[in-house]
Amino acid sequence: MKKVIVYSTKNCPYCRMVKAVLDKHGVPYEGIDVGENPDAAKKMIELSGQRGVPVIIVDDEVIIGFDSQRLNDLFGETISGEVYDVLIAGAGPAGLTAAAYCARKMLNTIVISENIGGQALESWAIENYMGYRMITGEDLMKKFEEQVRTLNMRLELDRIISISEEDDIFTIRTISENIYKAKSVILAQGNRPKKLGVANEEQFLGRGLSICSTCDGPLYKGKRVAVAGGGNSAIQTAVEMSDITPSVSLIVRSTIRADPIYLKMLESKKNITLYLNTTITALHGNKFLSAITTKNAEGEEKKIELDGVFIEIGWLPNTDILDGFVALNEKKEIIVDINCHTNVAGVFAAGDVTSVKSKQIIIAAGDGAKAALEAHEYLMKLVT
Repeated sequence: MKKVIVYSTKNCPYCRMVKAVLDKHGVPYEGIDVGENPDAAKKMIELSGQRGVPVIIVDDEVIIGFDSQRLNDLFGETISGEVYDVLIAGAGPAGLTAAAYCARKMLNTIVISENIGGQALESWAIENYMGYRMITGEDLMKKFEEQVRTLNMRLELDRIISISEEDDIFTIRTISENIYKAKSVILAQGNRPKKLGVANEEQFLGRGLSICSTCDGPLYKGKRVAVAGGGNSAIQTAVEMSDITPSVSLIVRSTIRADPIYLKMLESKKNITLYLNTTITALHGNKFLSAITTKNAEGEEKKIELDGVFIEIGWLPNTDILDGFVALNEKKEIIVDINCHTNVAGVFAAGDVTSVKSKQIIIAAGDGAKAALEAHEYLMKLVT
């Protein structure tokens, strides 16, 4: 029996998914909350070289982040066999809602996703989803997940690497070398965060650079941080971090594009320094990030000493796996019609990965429902 330790923080959705994988495969583990235990956080950083969670120790092996491939290699099992009615790629608001509607239509359904919740997990507070005055992204997605897990369907945490079609059957391959077949597909794999695009960025990811403030925020208590971005997510992150850190530098490439409610929250904070028309041009540090260089529209450079930067500069669609499988627009989003149809019969798409203009949780969920109903109609025509 392998000895497994999971270092996590209380509100980290990716930490929760690590534990879900271990629980699914009956793997006992010791969970340590490094957000509440500074000594444990120090030990985690020494073991992993990371100031970010989750970190998993399996005997003497250190696994950084929610590495679905490695976890499946260690604890998973090879899957093969049946042909599903519907395969849903992605488990964010669109994918999970599609799954619920497919289950209601008694369709044999499987959902494959690297994570559960998608980019909605990054939201500190959601105030525009009907039925809730305010709810965190993690809590909302947890409710989605809880409902889906009560239904007669399958949910696999894995990474899809290719999709192909032959004789009206779709074949999906994953990085864990599993092969799944389905009569129809709903693409709802969402977006991934943009990176800064500066030298040494990969070196400092998890060592001062973070793309998940919900996960890593508690590790920066009492430290100096910056937030890059000017939209709702960036303002939310800056405001939340201002409550646990002495200073926050908010670095905005052009102007702030957040909703008025977030602007009001920003104005109420006295320890947030705003840099408009400014970009991060360099990262400095040895093992961990210790400073950044910024440049404004006038070409003036400024070096800011700090401990961490949270990147909130936007998203890119997760369509690399499609490789010409369906039509994409110039933004690499999946082109869909009003009923979530792609240009390939039997393939539907929903959520932020599509060409639909507004990127909102409630719209993604609604389109997930539409895609499922359209898939059901398509499958009914196959048998008539």
